[in-house]
Amino acid sequence: MRILRKAGDVPKRSLWQKIKDVALTDVGVLARGGVAPGSVEKLEELLLEADIGVPTTLKLVEEVERLALRGEVKTQDEFLRALQRGIRDALKSGNSDPRLKLAKTAPTVILVVGVNGAGKTTFIGKLAQRIRGFDQRVVIAAGDTFRAGAIDQLRVWATRSGADFIGATAGQDPASVAFDAIEAAIARRADFLIIDTAGRLHTSEGLMTELKKVARVIAKRLPDAPHETLLVLDGTIGQNAVQQAKLFAAAVPITGLVVTKLDGTARGGVVVAVHEALDVPVKYLGVGETGEDLLQFDAAEFAKELLGEE
Repeated sequence: MRILRKAGDVPKRSLWQKIKDVALTDVGVLARGGVAPGSVEKLEELLLEADIGVPTTLKLVEEVERLALRGEVKTQDEFLRALQRGIRDALKSGNSDPRLKLAKTAPTVILVVGVNGAGKTTFIGKLAQRIRGFDQRVVIAAGDTFRAGAIDQLRVWATRSGADFIGATAGQDPASVAFDAIEAAIARRADFLIIDTAGRLHTSEGLMTELKKVARVIAKRLPDAPHETLLVLDGTIGQNAVQQAKLFAAAVPITGLVVTKLDGTARGGVVVAVHEALDVPVKYLGVGETGEDLLQFDAAEFAKELLGEE
């Protein structure tokens, strides 16, 4: 599985190669039960440059030092495995189940939120296609009524995936679209309802207030809904994704993360940083433009890909 790079890409120096070249210059020191002088600082710097975040970086470095002093890390391969385990464990800590939460009684309602340009509309189309592959009936609702283009794009994805589509008119109240979509999903006996929202700036108080209203209306019409509120984040923006995530989480309860555009960046450590900041699971990764380029998250696989194991 290739997460951070795709077949045909020009090979780049992986994070592991950088660590070997810069922070792990003397394996003999490890064999004697320690870490080379200056290597700790260099290792921290490289992990931070990969957007892993300060808390996880400090834990990883501390654990590597501890294992080295105990004689459990003596070779480069053991060093690599220790880092992989540390990243995997960070991603599997706390609330980390990547499976979608399902409603006790259909439809399962999924609310999708995020800023402009993060890839929300494309993610919704890919998710609908994935769910349809399990022979489930899906309804997609165009809750982004600020951009006519978003409605048209979503309609195309619905047609492509075989999902039902609930349209809207430009400027229509998004909460009313969500309400009508629930009515339609129930009437059509749909298994899933996926509701788009306007790609709002996380700094816009008015738009965030509107998002709260959409969530309230959904919950009022269908108790326990939305069953999932998925935040779509652009993986190329680094630590800014953490701040975005915190502000969205302050507006509505976020139940899962979707990180997109990871085929365009080698700084995928932001996945670790956002999970730790919110204590919500990473559900999916977007690594391309086709329906097949949506991957359900696997912490162990991601840890290997992030380091770029040779």
